[in-house]
Amino acid sequence: MTPDEFAEFRKFEDTSFGRIAYAEVGDGRPVVFLHGVPLSGYHWRRQLKAFRATRRCIAPDLMGLGHTEVDEDQDLSFPAQARMILMLLDELGVDRFDLVANDSGGAVAQLMAVADPQRLRTLTLTNCDVHDNWPPPAFVQTFQLARAGRLGEVSNELIANLGLARSDLGLGVGFENPECVTPELLQAYLGPIAGNEKRQRQLDRYVASMDCQQTVAIHEDLKKLAVPTLIVWASEDVFFPVRWAAWLRDTIPGAKDVIEIPGARLFFCEERAEEVNACLRSFWQALG
Repeated sequence: MTPDEFAEFRKFEDTSFGRIAYAEVGDGRPVVFLHGVPLSGYHWRRQLKAFRATRRCIAPDLMGLGHTEVDEDQDLSFPAQARMILMLLDELGVDRFDLVANDSGGAVAQLMAVADPQRLRTLTLTNCDVHDNWPPPAFVQTFQLARAGRLGEVSNELIANLGLARSDLGLGVGFENPECVTPELLQAYLGPIAGNEKRQRQLDRYVASMDCQQTVAIHEDLKKLAVPTLIVWASEDVFFPVRWAAWLRDTIPGAKDVIEIPGARLFFCEERAEEVNACLRSFWQALG
């Protein structure tokens, strides 16, 4: 699914948080996909294509990323993101749903799960922010750039310099095969931000708002979370080691096993989509 094809499924919903962009395709039981930084709902294009025949697939753009439009003073913290997604789903008439998340979207998903567990049929977490593991050490330089108000400017440099974008200083660090980072992919993710000073400031604020106290605060709630939970983890992610998958398994009562994807990195849900989709399909089918 190319960016142009994906754009055909993009819609907008006006909420008190802002004008929220989301892709929606298919019919059936709803499933919601949450992306990380600096990505957008496009991250889940291969899941939308795979499940559109049987599921109502919804992939929002988080506030400060993608095509979502919010005011300069909008709270971009993860608790605010969780409230926004729940409100968006209210507006779309979605009551009960499966939730799948990656990277910073995984922290948002955990906050959603404890805030309104009755709405979740299942929860699937892939490599993501957990408890006190974030911002991870490998992300410190990026975090510092954001706090200095300079990360947004980097989006211009990455689009202009494919070699830099494919390096460990760019998006390449999240891929097993950095060649996955193409000019088309960069434009899909960073195009709405590059060259737009307001959007660049929002990217800075999104990252600078990262504070692990947001997930530490829900530790006791996670220990009561009975929602059936699947944990699928990339083994070679430099940001979130496999031990955090074990932490989630041992903390969430609804989690049973960890499925490890050998050799994969952070953004494996798009790079190794067939394996991820097989895990999701098996998990959902087992629950009926």
